[in-house]
Amino acid sequence: MDWKDMLSQLRDDLPQVEDSAAEAADETKAEKPGLKKGTIRIVVEKKGRKGKTATIAEGFTCDDDELEEVASKAKRHLGVGGSARGGEILMQGECRERFAAFLRTLGYTVK
Repeated sequence: MDWKDMLSQLRDDLPQVEDSAAEAADETKAEKPGLKKGTIRIVVEKKGRKGKTATIAEGFTCDDDELEEVASKAKRHLGVGGSARGGEILMQGECRERFAAFLRTLGYTVK
C-alpha cells in the first residue's frame, strides 16, 4: 500500500470539518450585531488627573477581550495612549470627535 493510499483512507475516515467551520462562522456573524446594540457615550474629563484631559467612552456591553481589541485598534488609529476596563475605554487627551468617528466605522451608535 502506497503512502498516498493510506493518507486518502485516513482522510475518508475523518468527519467533515467544512460543515462545522461554516456553522461556527454563521454563529459568530449572528453574535456580533447583538453585542453592539447599546449606545456609547463619550465624555471628556479633567477631574482627578492632575489637570490632564481624558476622553472616556462608556456603555460597552461586550466582554473584556473584545473591549481590549477595540481599545487597541482605537489607540493605534488615533495615535494616543489609553486603557480599557469595566465596560469603558479611556483615551489620553481630548479626541472626542475622532474617537466617535472611529467607533461609528466599527458599527457602534455614539452619542
